Amino acid sequence: MKKTLKDKLSDKLVNAFLKNKIIAAIPKKFTKKLTDADKFRKLCESKIKEPIIGYKAGGTGIPLLKKLKEKEPFYASVYKRNFLKNGKRVRINKSTLGIELEVCYLIKKSFFNSKGLITNKNIAKFISHMAPCIEVVGYRQKRKGITSFGDLSSDFGGNVKFLIGQKKKYKKINIGNLKANISNKKVKQSVNGNTNAVYINPLNSLRFVLNKVKKDKVDLGKNFYVFTGSTVGVVPILGKGLYTGKIDKLGSVKTIIS
Repeated sequence: MKKTLKDKLSDKLVNAFLKNKIIAAIPKKFTKKLTDADKFRKLCESKIKEPIIGYKAGGTGIPLLKKLKEKEPFYASVYKRNFLKNGKRVRINKSTLGIELEVCYLIKKSFFNSKGLITNKNIAKFISHMAPCIEVVGYRQKRKGITSFGDLSSDFGGNVKFLIGQKKKYKKINIGNLKANISNKKVKQSVNGNTNAVYINPLNSLRFVLNKVKKDKVDLGKNFYVFTGSTVGVVPILGKGLYTGKIDKLGSVKTIIS
């Protein structure tokens, strides 16, 4: 059976993902609308036979949602190959968009057996741990900037790498209003943020992702991570060297950019 253009393009993007390459931009007709982009993402993900360790939310900043006239954020799978230990090195390229500082949660596998929607009232019973994390974001395509959420969603959610700080056992804290900062002393770069930049509260973002996973009837059969979106926006990487992210009450996380 002859392959469709969509199928051929997804093969190319999957190959770029697995071999760390940059390809020509996927035509906008597959990525402009988030619904189409999600279908393309799922097609790509179906072709990767590697372990998934969790899911990421993207586009959780309200100003960006409004600017791009998007109705909601998006989510994507995160693969074990893109999950590094705290302090590890990440190589960037011309298609790297920047670096983010996020709140992540470790979710109990019992979530997959739960009935009904996840709400603010029942969400806590599914959370095992929480931690600060850094995400390096970018494309595997010759693209610059963000013109639609579909651009990111279709390209594995724009995820390049995640690095996670020390996990803390989950407890209820004022997670919706914690100061955050990411900095690189070598290039005199320091950006402040707040957890309230993450869909007003990172727990809103977590709830969004969990309900999307439910809707898509995914079952990993194990504990998994959810990365909730940036507390500092997409921070341009101004130079190589050590980037340190800190979130009040959660701790710190580091990566070396090269």
